[in-house]
Amino acid sequence: MMIYRCPTCGVCYEYYCQDQTIIDEWNTIPTPPAPELQPVCVDTKTTALLVLDMETTICKNQRCIASISRIHYLLNIAREMGMLVVYSLTHTGSPSDIAWQLAPLPGEPLVKSNVDKFYQTNLEEILQKYGIHTVIVTGYAANGAVLHTAVSAAFRGYDIIIPVDCISAVNPYAEQYTAWHMLNSPGSRDRATLTKTNLIAYST
Repeated sequence: MMIYRCPTCGVCYEYYCQDQTIIDEWNTIPTPPAPELQPVCVDTKTTALLVLDMETTICKNQRCIASISRIHYLLNIAREMGMLVVYSLTHTGSPSDIAWQLAPLPGEPLVKSNVDKFYQTNLEEILQKYGIHTVIVTGYAANGAVLHTAVSAAFRGYDIIIPVDCISAVNPYAEQYTAWHMLNSPGSRDRATLTKTNLIAYST
């Protein structure tokens, strides 16, 4: 018999294991309870909004399409408050591929990389130039650019805010896993906050 302790709720579960792998046990593993979304107040002078890979060539499913209006809401506030906005593209993307509601303005920086937008780009240099300490991470896919860029930012000492209504993936499980990972991974759990667009306040 083995005991599994949920890192989120602290509840212990007993289950039997006889040389089984996680694949064998897949359907017997309990799902942790949903985390509570947190209200957060951001300093607009030291916070950047990241809009990741919102390209019409890949943002085709209903979950991604539904997130466009919510990212647009944050984008308008960020621009009104004078916050730094940084965009990313996939290796094959171009600025014209970005959903028109989220199109970058002249002068807003854009990086192009794989799922980790710090990899072989000047993203960190941009954030340092503007004195950024916190990033609000939005975009597609939750288990791709969002997860890997957010964790990479945490490794570099940035605080991470993820509005869960502004991230999406092909299926809900990928979004669920991303939320769990950010709050439980040793690399991100001390720096990540899960929230929602209407729970974010702004200070100047």
